[in-house]
Amino acid sequence: MSAHAMKMLNTLLPALVAVFSTSAFAGEAQIELKEGAGRDTVMANCVMCHSIDYIQMNSLFMKRTDWQATVDKMVNVMGAPISQDDISVILDYLTTYYGVE
Repeated sequence: MSAHAMKMLNTLLPALVAVFSTSAFAGEAQIELKEGAGRDTVMANCVMCHSIDYIQMNSLFMKRTDWQATVDKMVNVMGAPISQDDISVILDYLTTYYGVE
């Protein structure tokens, strides 16, 4: 894929995901993340690849080190285009609102 095509994909994909992720299927309750510092960063970065129910499903047993390993995998293995600045915000949010001690 050309650099231009990749740039266009990186620009359009988050917008498309946001549009399609905001509509729930008939008969399903829409999942919402807890309000708090970093929520918008999580939404902007994580839902481009998967639904947010992944966060809630895993929150029952995830410590900060587990969230760190998961985010690292998303960036380093899956290729998620998340900046270093956003990674720390995402980890703080996930640990605070969906982490266990």
